[in-house]
Amino acid sequence: MSNYAIEGHGLEKSFVKKRTFRELLRRPFGEGERVSALRGVDLAVERGEIFALLGPNGAGKTTLLKILSSLILPDEGRALVGGHDTIDEKRVKRHLGLVNSDERSFYWRLSARQNLRFFARLYDVPGNRIDARIDELLTRVDMMAAADRPFSGYSSGMKQRIAITRALLHDPPILLMDEPMSSLDPDNARELRRFVLEELNRRDGKTIVLASHNLREVEVLANRVAILVAGKMRQVGTVDEVRRWGVHQRRYRLTVDADTLPSGPFEIVSREAGDGPHRFLLALEAPAELPQLLDVMHRAGIAVLGCDRVEPDLEDAFSRIVATEEGS
Repeated sequence: MSNYAIEGHGLEKSFVKKRTFRELLRRPFGEGERVSALRGVDLAVERGEIFALLGPNGAGKTTLLKILSSLILPDEGRALVGGHDTIDEKRVKRHLGLVNSDERSFYWRLSARQNLRFFARLYDVPGNRIDARIDELLTRVDMMAAADRPFSGYSSGMKQRIAITRALLHDPPILLMDEPMSSLDPDNARELRRFVLEELNRRDGKTIVLASHNLREVEVLANRVAILVAGKMRQVGTVDEVRRWGVHQRRYRLTVDADTLPSGPFEIVSREAGDGPHRFLLALEAPAELPQLLDVMHRAGIAVLGCDRVEPDLEDAFSRIVATEEGS
């Protein structure tokens, strides 16, 4: 049995670009231009991990999730979910739950409970277990009190809880989550992060693939991160590994009682001036240069009030990776 919950091998997908009205008039039967959404993507998600997909708009994240959930087929390559090829939609569906922010997939005039009963039948939940399963999940997401109100009257946070409940109806071991917190206020987003991490992943042991723009969300939740740029998998690794990608210097924040620094074995990245002490962000080529830096300050008569290591930032790493790919 494979250690991987999800595998992707050489996945490629392109779509016909939507044509303008003028183009349709000029060439009504012409073929539209094809745009590549995925270009040779390889993917391996381990069982029980939270795996995050990062990328700018149009990078291919949603297309990849649609292939994994059997909503569309790749043009080339192969994807496996729970050991089953995604062309076998029925088997994949048993192993997979999909959470997205598309509220239109619910029936707005029905209550949450009525919606969930309908989807439970689609997911082949045994009829004698449906009501008990719905009650169990509504309790877990704290929606029992509002379960019989029309879906249309729910807040964004409540709708997203019902979307997660729907994905859990058949108790799948794998969840795909496409921007699940994009429309939530900070309090609801924080609570949903806690639920995903503590309840779904750590307690239930579910494998979760999370597509997100929110770097803070990814840092809190993910075991590993993959960055997609223009349909290609650019970097894969732990959050710390991705943070340090392309960083060959170490950075320190130096707090001193001077507004200028003498020359030394460092590069001044930025300076924060104030009425009191001044803070300089310095880049050093190697850790061994730190004693030399402090010695330079001492010989110049500059009092060092503080010296702190500055760890690489995921946002900076993301920007570097995207810029490198787009410039190549």
